[in-house]
Amino acid sequence: MRTRKRTNNRRKGFSLIELLIVISIILIIAAIAVPKLDKARMHTQEMAAIQQIKTIHQAQSMYYSQFGRFAKSLQELGPPTSGTPGPDGADLIPGDLAKGEKTGYKFILQGVDGGYTIQAIPIVFGSTGRRTFYSDQTLVIRENWGQEPADANSPEIK
Repeated sequence: MRTRKRTNNRRKGFSLIELLIVISIILIIAAIAVPKLDKARMHTQEMAAIQQIKTIHQAQSMYYSQFGRFAKSLQELGPPTSGTPGPDGADLIPGDLAKGEKTGYKFILQGVDGGYTIQAIPIVFGSTGRRTFYSDQTLVIRENWGQEPADANSPEIK
């Protein structure tokens, strides 16, 4: 009698267990990376908000040199509704910033005697930003780590 050699008829490829292990490793890495990506995105939006405040300061300076006073609202700094630029729409900042919302922040410009104030507040606190910002005609930008809006007594950004 002849003995037959046993051949391994096993298919080549990955077993179900091996695939599950690879998928679980990918999920663990994703669980670690997503919070860091969210923090990086928030930091980027906060830096963009600071830059928008600087843009408003620059626009206020140009507005003052053209019209002899500071603008009392973002709309006055934004594009004109019709016709040529003037005190009601000086075309000094982009239209989306003139509407008051940009890069995850809400911007509020208020005219005060002899100057102006700017506040930047995250649209969704903890998602679009973790800090609120305040500035005025002194060009000093102040921050508050928390939901309470920053004000003139908040610490300066360093």
